[in-house]
Amino acid sequence: MILTIVHVADFDQFLRTFSTKGVEKRKEHGCEGSWVFRDPDDPGRVWALFDWSAEDYEGFLADPEIPAIAAELGVQGPVVKVESIAAYGS
Repeated sequence: MILTIVHVADFDQFLRTFSTKGVEKRKEHGCEGSWVFRDPDDPGRVWALFDWSAEDYEGFLADPEIPAIAAELGVQGPVVKVESIAAYGS
């Protein structure tokens, strides 16, 4: 699982692109699923959780089409990948 945090210019535009072009590109790079959460204290901050291996995620980031998709998402500033420090059973 990979968790990222990003600021976006327009949440609705972000969601449209994330759920179309974004999902196609993530599947191409082995992503098994994703969940989007809007920060209740900052409507421009989005938390995205991905069912993705670190290796496939890195391949996704290296894809030359990603900068254009990120621009269409309205990403402002860098995407922050949250580091996991522990995993627990359910």
